[in-house]
Amino acid sequence: MKVMNFRSFGSDIVYIEGGRTASGFYTIEEVFAADYESLDPRYVFLLDVGKKIYIWYGKKSKNTVQSKARLLAEKMNKNERKNLSEILTFTQGQEPPEFLKLVGIEDTSLPLPPPTENSDDTFILIFPTLYQVGLGMGYLELPQVEIKQKKLEKKLLDTKNVYILDCSTDVFVWLGQKSTRLVRAAALKLSQELCAMLKRPKHAIVSRVLEGTEPQIFKSKFYGWDDVIAVDFTRTAQSVARTGADLKKWMSKQETKADLSALFMNRQPAMSKEEAKTLMEEWNEDLEAMESFVLEGKKFVRLPEEEIGHFYSEDCYVFLCRYWVPLDVPENEEGTEEEEVQEDGYQCVVYFWQGREAGNMGWLTFTFSLQKKFESLFGDKLEVVRTYQQQENLKFLSHFKRQFIIHHGKRKNLKSNTAIEMFHIRSNGSPICTRCIQVHPDASILNSCFCYMLKVPFDKVNNSGIVYVWIGSKSDEDEAKLAEELANKLYSTETHSIQVLNEGEEPENFFWVALGGKKPYDKDADFMNYTRLFRCSNEKGYFSISEKCSDFCQDDLADDDIMILDNGTHVFIWVGAKCSEVEIKLAYKSAQVYVQSLRAKQQSQPRKLMLTLKGKESKRFTKCFHGWGKHKTVVE
Repeated sequence: MKVMNFRSFGSDIVYIEGGRTASGFYTIEEVFAADYESLDPRYVFLLDVGKKIYIWYGKKSKNTVQSKARLLAEKMNKNERKNLSEILTFTQGQEPPEFLKLVGIEDTSLPLPPPTENSDDTFILIFPTLYQVGLGMGYLELPQVEIKQKKLEKKLLDTKNVYILDCSTDVFVWLGQKSTRLVRAAALKLSQELCAMLKRPKHAIVSRVLEGTEPQIFKSKFYGWDDVIAVDFTRTAQSVARTGADLKKWMSKQETKADLSALFMNRQPAMSKEEAKTLMEEWNEDLEAMESFVLEGKKFVRLPEEEIGHFYSEDCYVFLCRYWVPLDVPENEEGTEEEEVQEDGYQCVVYFWQGREAGNMGWLTFTFSLQKKFESLFGDKLEVVRTYQQQENLKFLSHFKRQFIIHHGKRKNLKSNTAIEMFHIRSNGSPICTRCIQVHPDASILNSCFCYMLKVPFDKVNNSGIVYVWIGSKSDEDEAKLAEELANKLYSTETHSIQVLNEGEEPENFFWVALGGKKPYDKDADFMNYTRLFRCSNEKGYFSISEKCSDFCQDDLADDDIMILDNGTHVFIWVGAKCSEVEIKLAYKSAQVYVQSLRAKQQSQPRKLMLTLKGKESKRFTKCFHGWGKHKTVVE
């Protein structure tokens, strides 16, 4: 019977999502024991033995499922075996003897009973459960990842994390490329326990999966993670190979998104002395108390009062700062007791400071010991800030009132009395960002615009010597006074005589000899008025350039990115060891555009474009970084 109303329906086939039975659109891959009894004439079975992949077609299996199985085998061979495996296909009743032996049939000469239908029902798909492995406060965390609309998608996997995918018959441990060794090891052990915890078939296995090398069986668990190449029969093979199967997708990619706006922004103006002084006073007025700790061995001990302001590059420090916070008292509560207001009107910030040569064990020790104590004491009023050497924020720096000294090595190591020491005082972008950093003693490091301290030892027994405070002819007056104060803080006047030297008054015997002889050095530091550091990265999914703050340091040079440094006369393209070719090309074009724009803005300051590699930097490049030294070793 025909109904006229039905004629208005369209002629298109619409696939309704949500079905969980095998069809041409949706296939279910489930692991079975390698036994003859597992075979079912309604389905297709794939047996993977490495060099050979067997595909068994049941007599009642659908053609679409057979094609899917063949496609799965082709993907496994291409992506996982480099096309070195042999794919063997056969239908029920035509099994080769080698296949029968693999499924437990020892005597292949005897007639076999035909495989039976194991169940009247179709396979019931057990939806996989995804867990994220994390390092909590003294224990491992295994939160279940929320999967919206029961669609397990690839984007749920973060390269910095480790995940466990529980599929009942399979347990996969997915290791992100940027995940830590500790979490990886914990996840592998945890997966074994998870596998044994629940009732599973005997053939259930735990598989280790590395990001970027996922097997096809793992990919098949995810919605849309498919490597099938679509074919458009209206186009030639050469056209498809050149532009891809999806023309719309190819055309959208041609409109490459890139954000270069940071290159055309004006340079951040330097903070004035008055503004810096006001900020330091305000932040220090709010600071009610500061307790200092340093890592000694495997525990944190209180830092002696006289050592506050001294930092060592191989050590870790903790500063507990209690700040007064003004509260807005409602008008109807004016009679509230002052004690209650004062009790609530504070905030505690813990600054964890890590030297550039210190390992991460200090941070782990802090999180499992001192941080727990602070959390129990202050609860939600506590904020933890992890900061690295020369990457401190302004508020933290302000508490040391420009007396921030960074030494080489460890605090507890006995210094050689005969060692020559040299310190360089410099502020970047703001007087608040003033640091006194120990540098390698060499005359070429001197600059007429800065102040330096040089300790020359005399008597090894008495630990005596002389400390020269070298004042550059173009140096700032306030920094010259500060240099003398720091010299008195660094060295005892009982054992060391402190002598202030203006540039040009250096004694030949001690000063220049200690620096290895006279060498040419820079007479100006105009680069301080122009320096800008840009980072070029694809981490947002497109090429973007961002500017570092004026108080940048050597460790801001990201190993997996390209950096652009402008020093007023040259624009350097710094190439990290792990950056991609695409980033290099785009950064080069961006730097060219930047140089062209500067020709219009600063006609009196033309720039030359230079290329430099990590570890091959020239002095023109390194002078822009305070306390330049060896690059940190990147731990994989």
